Amino acid sequence: MLRRLHADQPDSFAFTPANLAWAEGQITKYPDGRQASAVIPLLWRAQEQESWLSKPAIELIADMLGMAYIRVLEVASFYFMFQLQPVGTVAHIQICGTTSCMICGAEDLVAICKEKIANKPHEVSADGRFSWEEVECLGSCTNAPMAQIGKDYYEDLTADGFATLLDDLAAGKVPTPGPQNGRYSSEPLSGLTTLQDYESGKAKYNASVQLATDLGDTVKRIQGDEVPLLTPWVGKNGVVAGRAAEAPTPPAPATPKPAAKQAEEAKKAAASKAVAATVAEVEPEVLKAARNGKPDDLKLLKGVGPKLEQTLNELGFFHFDQVAGWTEAQVAWVDARLTFKGRIERDGWIEQAKTLAAADET
Repeated sequence: MLRRLHADQPDSFAFTPANLAWAEGQITKYPDGRQASAVIPLLWRAQEQESWLSKPAIELIADMLGMAYIRVLEVASFYFMFQLQPVGTVAHIQICGTTSCMICGAEDLVAICKEKIANKPHEVSADGRFSWEEVECLGSCTNAPMAQIGKDYYEDLTADGFATLLDDLAAGKVPTPGPQNGRYSSEPLSGLTTLQDYESGKAKYNASVQLATDLGDTVKRIQGDEVPLLTPWVGKNGVVAGRAAEAPTPPAPATPKPAAKQAEEAKKAAASKAVAATVAEVEPEVLKAARNGKPDDLKLLKGVGPKLEQTLNELGFFHFDQVAGWTEAQVAWVDARLTFKGRIERDGWIEQAKTLAAADET
């Protein structure tokens, strides 16, 4: 399926202050030079905030991670969990249409979507509140047919029951997820044939549904103003869902490393410092402004986006010939002032700059 950016795009995107703090925290999980590993969490957070991924959102995340725009777009367009077009403000319905669900009535659910939401998938309803699509197997074959709405599965659906579920959502209710026919989980429809003594003592819902009902946020989207920022399984009181509050367990004492291991690590650290000391930093020639007021487009260098270009300009670099003339010591000076060290050599800026300065194409 061809996935492209939507034709109508907002002028801008910005994380809410709380979501920005969360995103910056995610980036710190990865070592220098590996911040691109945070791309999927940040894309998902942007979608949770806005309900879909716009071009400005993709570009902002690329700038935060020092990635080329096309690299982030490749991720967003590859994974079907990312919506590249506006979806309903209340809920986006994903109907499983693979074999088990198709045999058990998925086409009836699609018909309900066409009747109550819109005639075509990815088309938002007239009131802007709902949208739908048919997706590949969601892995709940025993409970077919089913649909994913927000974070949760609604299983063992019938056409009438699904229609009522959509009406409840439209009325502002939060239907209980999970099996809709009274089944506890994915046991046989005829009843348990093993572990029958468990039947009398089981909880009202299975663990997944119990968590959703405990949190009460099944179709709720992240607004960004939640305090504290929550992981999905922790309530606003800081208590893990379904678990009584208890004193934190003190961390176990760290097991001391063998003496040989400590010596090896110390040797490596000393060698690393020695290598760093061999290249003394020398400040390159910098400019206060671009010559004739016409800076080169430094974004033509691999890995340089608008944010990194601005940083280079602030350091006094506006032209390809400046970058092309950097010596090893000057590279060390620039490298120490960039967010992600090692990028200059890794992405081959100097060779690219020489080519661009000669008016050739890279």
